[in-house]
Amino acid sequence: HTQGATASLGLGPRQKPISITQVSTKLEDRIDTQIDELDRVLGGGIVIGSLVLVGGDPGIGKSTLLLQMCRQLSMQGKMVLYISGEESLRQIKMRANRMGQFPDSLLLLCETNLAVIENEIKECKPDLVVIDSIQTMYREDLNSAPGNITQVRDATNTFLLLSKGLGIPIFIVGHVTKEGTVAGPRVLEHMVDTVLYFEGERTASYRILRAVKNRFGSTNEIGVFEMQEHGLRPVANPSELMLSGRPIGAPGCVVTCTMEGTRPILLEIQALVCHSYINNPRRNTTGTDQNRVTLLTAILEKRVHIPMYECDTYVNITGGMKVAEPALDLGMITALISSFHNFVVPKDLVAFGEVGLAGEVRHVSLEQQRIKEAIKLGFHRLLVPKDTTHKKDFPKELLSNNALNDLEIVEVDNVTDVLRYLKNYQKSVPDPS
Repeated sequence: HTQGATASLGLGPRQKPISITQVSTKLEDRIDTQIDELDRVLGGGIVIGSLVLVGGDPGIGKSTLLLQMCRQLSMQGKMVLYISGEESLRQIKMRANRMGQFPDSLLLLCETNLAVIENEIKECKPDLVVIDSIQTMYREDLNSAPGNITQVRDATNTFLLLSKGLGIPIFIVGHVTKEGTVAGPRVLEHMVDTVLYFEGERTASYRILRAVKNRFGSTNEIGVFEMQEHGLRPVANPSELMLSGRPIGAPGCVVTCTMEGTRPILLEIQALVCHSYINNPRRNTTGTDQNRVTLLTAILEKRVHIPMYECDTYVNITGGMKVAEPALDLGMITALISSFHNFVVPKDLVAFGEVGLAGEVRHVSLEQQRIKEAIKLGFHRLLVPKDTTHKKDFPKELLSNNALNDLEIVEVDNVTDVLRYLKNYQKSVPDPS
């Protein structure tokens, strides 16, 4: 009975337990999408038979990205089935025309009935299927409207069985609620193999693709895209994009380095500290944890006697990135001190390190990769924790770099050292008056 029930679900006959030594560790078969940033987030390409959920705010570019992926795969000779429950064939064609020519191997279907879609997938047996969106799919024999929890769960389960049973990778688009999570029960994220979130401000030109769950790769990688007239363009060097247009010589502006998986990204931290005229000073943050900034202001007040209790504090991570890594602590401390005292920060300085409650500056992971990224983009000063990697330990490819000879490493032990360094640098800066 068990074997028959299992087979009827399309999962094949029941398997028996085997020894762990007999399990193959061969890599999964993957499909290269020819979109480097997407392949990076997926862990090296699309795994055969995987179910991928793509979430994001309306109009952020989910459908555009998936249509570009379909174009790249269909140009490789693969048959792709794009099923839309929200747009007409004419609307999809108009969007596709902006991206360029599409081959005949991309098939379009406007349908929301799950039974019809299931039959089409079994008949066509395409190499990849895109469902846009899961909230529009429904089954007639269920007494609930499309988008209902029951309908969404049943639709996801149907596509799960199809992807595993037929070995077809399926991408499903999910709408996002006001809280920023995929609409519907959280069980959806547990059912699928990979969950991708497409982030970014609709008014900005860049988008960030982030994996929050991935059974076939890391969840720390991100992909950066720039929205253009002809679609989304992968950004190979996001540090240049994040630092474009930054003010030079403005107090309170400091460049720091964060790690997104194996990728170092340089970001600009802007801080504004000004006198407060209310009993409870403001602590506003954009792109970072507000509680962390409140903690750092308390450290400055206790350890270097800056009266933050009477100041409004605003901290902004430019570029729209949302970062919670402790390595940004030293950059935020430097920006806050610079803004309060109106000190100028060297334009070629990068600061990274974790700050503890005693005001000490601690080491962070992957320091060599951060230093390498800073040197590559022309930064010659490093504000880092004490006993950080020295030049003799740098990667070999940096030893021949001429910029390495001009590199100044400023090692700080605590926040007092940071204040002392900024004071000394201020004395060396010519008075603009």
